[in-house]
Amino acid sequence: MVVWALAILSVLSLWMVVFAVALSPLQEARTQSVLYSQLREQLALQVAPLGGVIAPGAPVALISAPSLGINDLVVVEGTASGDLLAGPGHRRDTVLPGQAGVAVLYGRSRLAGGPFGAIGQAKPGTQITVTTGQGVFVFTVMTVRREGEPLPPLLASGAGRLTLVSSDSQWGGLVPAGAVFVDADLSGDAQPSPGVAIARVPRAETAMQTDPSALFSVALTAPLVLGALIFIVWSWSRWGRWQTWLVGVPLLLATLWAMSGPVMQMLPNLS
Repeated sequence: MVVWALAILSVLSLWMVVFAVALSPLQEARTQSVLYSQLREQLALQVAPLGGVIAPGAPVALISAPSLGINDLVVVEGTASGDLLAGPGHRRDTVLPGQAGVAVLYGRSRLAGGPFGAIGQAKPGTQITVTTGQGVFVFTVMTVRREGEPLPPLLASGAGRLTLVSSDSQWGGLVPAGAVFVDADLSGDAQPSPGVAIARVPRAETAMQTDPSALFSVALTAPLVLGALIFIVWSWSRWGRWQTWLVGVPLLLATLWAMSGPVMQMLPNLS
């Protein structure tokens, strides 16, 4: 029993590492492809969201900064850990990029493709292009700062600014070490905003936070994984080795995949 328990823990730990590092980028790429098609259609029909209440996870903008490794990434609404598994997220208590005021976008540095993994290397003068339902906007990087460093100058009335937020990392990029901010000012005129969705986002949508609501999903899917493991142990001794491989392993992978998403939501949203 001890050997089986250790083996199960090893399998679960190995799977989560493989999913986080190798499989979550594939899932993010697939989600980005679907979101890109949705946003392209909305832009063509001129029905892309412009502000106000937007459903979390909905596409709201397209961002590009080739020198930072950002190439036509779809920005979704919301910055909770689960939202950022799909790509960069727009913080709901700020305006959309290109509108008068400060727009804030979060993005992971390592997991789920690490879309903002290189923003800490931005230099003053680097250009960032964002497309929304109000047009195409070009921002020029002014400052790159870490937590505790001076804030950028106050924004002039009627001007626009974009702040990208991600995390620095340590231990080979596997552990987030603190938030990094890139402030870029809008070149040209800012567009009006119909208002923001909420006055203040929940704690789970602020920088370096986890999503406790995912614990319920983990509690629901964990028994499925345990059941699949018990079935494999039983079938290995009672049914046969090849039958176990053919039936038990796909069943285990399916249940592990179902649990992996909620587990990822319990990691910091900028990791």
